[in-house]
Amino acid sequence: MKRFILKSKIHGATLTGTELDYEGSITIDQNLLDRADILPGEQVHVLNINNGQRFITYTISAPKDSGMILLNGPAARLGTIGDKVIIISYCQVPDEQAKDLKAKVLFVNDENRPKD
Repeated sequence: MKRFILKSKIHGATLTGTELDYEGSITIDQNLLDRADILPGEQVHVLNINNGQRFITYTISAPKDSGMILLNGPAARLGTIGDKVIIISYCQVPDEQAKDLKAKVLFVNDENRPKD
């Protein structure tokens, strides 16, 4: 049996913009992607703490240390600048590995900088 398990999470990120005229996705500061072990193009679940919206999309890299977290395309209608979000990625692993998998959890401040 295989299980879908939490692989990584960016917790408490602040939306810095929306771009409705785009095909879709979430743009994330490359430094945050690296620290959370999320690749450009990887599927993520986005949870909007402010309005309760939850959706699935894929990631696009923003310049390192830009602090950018942008909702693009239809997802742009699911949040506004300043909203707090949680960005989650999962992986599928064999049952025997699932018990030992340690998720990477990255907490960020209001400027989308990693908290130490």
